[in-house]
Amino acid sequence: MNQKLAMCILKMRWAFVLFLLLPFWAQAAMTIDITGGAQSKIPVAVAPFAGAGATYQLITDVVGADLLRSGELSLVDVSDLNPPLSDPADPRFSVARQRGAEAVVLGTVTPLASGQIQVSFRLMDAVKQTQLAGYSYTADASELRAVAHKIADVVYEKLIGVPGIFSSHIAYVIEQGKHYSLQIADADGQNVHSVLKSIEPIISPAWSSDGRQIAYVSFEKNKPIVYVQSLTTGKRHIVANFKGSNSAPSWSPDGSKLAVVLTRDSGSQIYEINADGSGLKRLTFDGGIDTEPDWSPDGQSLLFTSDRGGSPQIYQMPAGGGRAKRLTFEGDYNVSPAWSPDGKSFAFVQRNAGHFHIAVMDLATGQVQVLTHGGSDESPSFASNGKMIVYATRMNGRGVLALVSSDGKTQVHLSDVAGNLREPAWGR
Repeated sequence: MNQKLAMCILKMRWAFVLFLLLPFWAQAAMTIDITGGAQSKIPVAVAPFAGAGATYQLITDVVGADLLRSGELSLVDVSDLNPPLSDPADPRFSVARQRGAEAVVLGTVTPLASGQIQVSFRLMDAVKQTQLAGYSYTADASELRAVAHKIADVVYEKLIGVPGIFSSHIAYVIEQGKHYSLQIADADGQNVHSVLKSIEPIISPAWSSDGRQIAYVSFEKNKPIVYVQSLTTGKRHIVANFKGSNSAPSWSPDGSKLAVVLTRDSGSQIYEINADGSGLKRLTFDGGIDTEPDWSPDGQSLLFTSDRGGSPQIYQMPAGGGRAKRLTFEGDYNVSPAWSPDGKSFAFVQRNAGHFHIAVMDLATGQVQVLTHGGSDESPSFASNGKMIVYATRMNGRGVLALVSSDGKTQVHLSDVAGNLREPAWGR
């Protein structure tokens, strides 16, 4: 019975039954559906970037979509102004304010003789007509989406006061029939590329803190083995390939070690291991099943899932091992803990009346807030600014990725027609 429960917990992140109709190599852009948001949103006008014409409309579209997806900003339409608004001295600048904008993004695009493109922008206070921020980027045409994300990051930080996350990346697994692919996409689900393709399952992707490496579990050798792969060179190496199951990698904040789950000593227990596969150290010795470790941002402790109390619950223990403290008590099933970047709370999966939801616990008060109500929600992962959480869920019989704000007010569904998505992990 314990072994069955262990496999249930180890595989809960990929337990959906997924059916696909498109070929393995197909990759399509995600569609985005946004609901809710903050009660008081800051209205922003994003003027079409002057000099771009229709060729570089992508920049304007991406900046606007990023800001809208945050749930904290709303868009004021000034696209009808022709020629595009690009100078605050333009008499038409007041139109943006008259339509309710409190801030205005003005930009220009200039093709250079080198074949590159110069993208310049200014963020203006719509009332005072003073500049809040301004930068210029030189990039290849293939990099314009990345430039747009950077612009959105600057705008968001200036208006909200915390760093933007639009230039970050999300790793996830896509399953298509008997094929699996570990993929990385921009935070808006676009610009997808594959890290690994296999005919065997891939689970549990985990980013290193510097974003240069990713750990994951692959079944390509007919058993779960933990790998670490460089995202710059593509090279990879085995970190854990011991007798039995090797799973659930979690990076230490400094990137030198990983916490992993092994069954080499009979039961499912948590171990520490160096990133090169050396220096194995056992951390838990309980008779129950311990799994899904997540290293705290300060490196001092681990959250993990254990059934040592009779049902799967979330515990906290020192990173070097030691006495564990139970944190969750509401309900008989709480799993998949994920630290917030500030270490003050954690997201997890809670089962209520047979339905699985994403919840957040405040560590200081123990208060739990349920954020989602999809019924099949799993695998939460915080964005680096702590404002959003990505998770996997099901819609219309398919696995999709979704975002929810840490206060539960904004819901965003990312749907990819090319396949069923699961196991998301947000890069730091």
